[in-house]
Amino acid sequence: MDERLKIIFSRRSIRKYTDRTLSETDITSLLEAGMAAPSASNQKPWHFVTVADKQKLKALADAHRYGKMLPGAALAIAVCGDPSISSWWVQDCTAATENILIAAAGLGLGAVWLGCHGDPEREQAIREILGIPERVGVLSLLSIGHPAEEKEARTQYDPARVHVDAW
Repeated sequence: MDERLKIIFSRRSIRKYTDRTLSETDITSLLEAGMAAPSASNQKPWHFVTVADKQKLKALADAHRYGKMLPGAALAIAVCGDPSISSWWVQDCTAATENILIAAAGLGLGAVWLGCHGDPEREQAIREILGIPERVGVLSLLSIGHPAEEKEARTQYDPARVHVDAW
């Protein structure tokens, strides 16, 4: 494993957290990383909703069938995009989501990506809990905290998925 890429390979889905809170510095760093993502024509259609309130984390867990770890998280970030800013909001917000996940790994935090876009009922439930305007899409929820579990860094490289010069 190339040491220069270790942070990427160390990014794993972490669903168990300690009860430590996140510092404002770490939260800002995560959001800065998200906003450092590339976006089509530099339109930056993203918006981020940070959630540390335990009641809202529980409500989000109830709204997302794979979000059962959310009540134990220190923070959730809803990554949202405004289609009126860019028709490429899904791609742009996906890049922002991945940047936040890699930044979390770099800060020694654990995180997991919970998909929302593509499931209208889930997206609407999250929109209602967080007061997100109807015109804004909800791409993902990120569950973040200090990890209470460890997973080894790994690559999932599969040469069978690589096609050179043509399919």
